Amino acid sequence: MDITLDKKTSTEALIKVKLKENDYQPNVEEKVKEYAKKANIKGFRPGKVPASLIKKMYGKSIVAEEINSILSRSLSDYIKEQNIQLIGEPLPDQEKANQIDWEAQKEFEFDYDIGMVSDFTYDVSSKQKVKSYKIELDKKTEQETLDNIKKQFGTVTNPEQAQEGDAFYGEIKENDGDLHNQGVIQFDDLAKKEQKNFLALKSGDSIELDIKKAFKDEQTISHVLNVGLEKANEIQGKYTFTLKNINHTEPAELNQELFDKVFGKDVIKSEADFMAKVKGTVEDNYFRETSYFLDKTIKDHLVDKTKIEIPNEFLKKWLLISNEGKVTLEDIEKEFDEYVKSLKWDLIKNKIATDAEIKVDNDEVIDKAKSLILQQLGGPGAAEQLKDHLDDFADNYLKAENGQNYLKLYGEVRDERILKHLKENISITEKKVSLDEFKKLVK
Repeated sequence: MDITLDKKTSTEALIKVKLKENDYQPNVEEKVKEYAKKANIKGFRPGKVPASLIKKMYGKSIVAEEINSILSRSLSDYIKEQNIQLIGEPLPDQEKANQIDWEAQKEFEFDYDIGMVSDFTYDVSSKQKVKSYKIELDKKTEQETLDNIKKQFGTVTNPEQAQEGDAFYGEIKENDGDLHNQGVIQFDDLAKKEQKNFLALKSGDSIELDIKKAFKDEQTISHVLNVGLEKANEIQGKYTFTLKNINHTEPAELNQELFDKVFGKDVIKSEADFMAKVKGTVEDNYFRETSYFLDKTIKDHLVDKTKIEIPNEFLKKWLLISNEGKVTLEDIEKEFDEYVKSLKWDLIKNKIATDAEIKVDNDEVIDKAKSLILQQLGGPGAAEQLKDHLDDFADNYLKAENGQNYLKLYGEVRDERILKHLKENISITEKKVSLDEFKKLVK
């Protein structure tokens, strides 16, 4: 057997495998003997079928099977021996393979296109500077949060006459089509010019809408019609909305009853403590968002600052072939930049994990599973109730889905460790921002 590597560029190459008869024939002969022992052919006793008959009946398929087995094993061994870092999988020259004469040929030649990752270096040091953000609630956001809480715990009525801020429950239907949905339209989701028309509606009334002009954005259209955002972007034309109920919410009063409903009985005793608790809770929730944004910023920064050559054309071809008709080249082109970013981040983080000797212990995965279970069942408060069963719950969860849950959590813990390592070594400066400022940054 002869295997050669012909580099076309630093990221693309051709592997050529040549097989002579003595590379595969001994194994073929053994397979023929095995077939002869097991074959059940009319006119012959079991185990007494002549090898010549087996070759005549199954010889071609046995040769093909054995050669494919040798190719798969040899190609894999060669790639490991040569320390080739592949992108995707080797792609066989199908046109050349289709020309093989399995009846007459004794020697075979196979070509495989491969994509490779060029060697690269990364810099994880104080020279790498990124910003983190801390959201501080301003008076406006605090008031909006309080208003939302009071509305959430308020009293709902169904008045005859609507007023600003009400919700309209009914059915919306396409005039010249079958698209329709039953649900709630919020007053604030309507375009300004449409709001006054809805205020005049009474139960049973219908109103015609230009779907593109009636609502403030496509996200609202998506919600109102219960369709995907992509579909909502395409929707246009006239629709009719028929009102069934006006939903008016009378906000709850800021008193002990509201304090108890939000945080539990007698946990909060004063308005000042309530507002402080609300502010702290909201800021904790936004801390998760700012942490996620920081992680993404670090990833994007390292991908941007690390030069990695990728065999783009090979990668597109491999994605198209490996997905077997599930995606088109147009689909791949559309998502390709994001795919390459994700691929580069995987390459960088794997190299960082190797260089920094970042490993994940089994106990860390189990702890992660326990934390996830407690979070789903009510947080730390559930820990005492579940303490005698938590180990079993975690074990069952990690074994479920044929071990996929374990691999998923293992990957999450590993990623957390890698990001922790990065945060300890690069320069991160914190900046305080308002909620509106942070939303603009994320957008």
